[in-house]
Amino acid sequence: MLKQIIYEKQANVAKAIAHPLRMAILDFLREGPQCVCDIADAVKSERSNISKHLSIMVAAGVLEYRKQGLQVIYKIRTPCILRFVDCLTETLKENAIREQKLLNVI
Repeated sequence: MLKQIIYEKQANVAKAIAHPLRMAILDFLREGPQCVCDIADAVKSERSNISKHLSIMVAAGVLEYRKQGLQVIYKIRTPCILRFVDCLTETLKENAIREQKLLNVI
């Protein structure tokens, strides 16, 4: 029963980053804390759209924020999430290598 709850919570975190725009936001936040305006510029999206995605990641515990004057600054709450993202990239590379080997056989 406890393991099932953990699996569900893990899936919720994975769902919170499982969107191309959210992956781009995480990649940009590798550089450190950023305001919404800079995040929107970096990922080339409207602030209102960015805010929606940021709130999903905050709710899942992926990001946290603080207010600084009129700005809201976001940062990655648990930096180890980036290792997961890096693992996804490594998986893509491995898949591409396997597919290339298959194409070479054909």
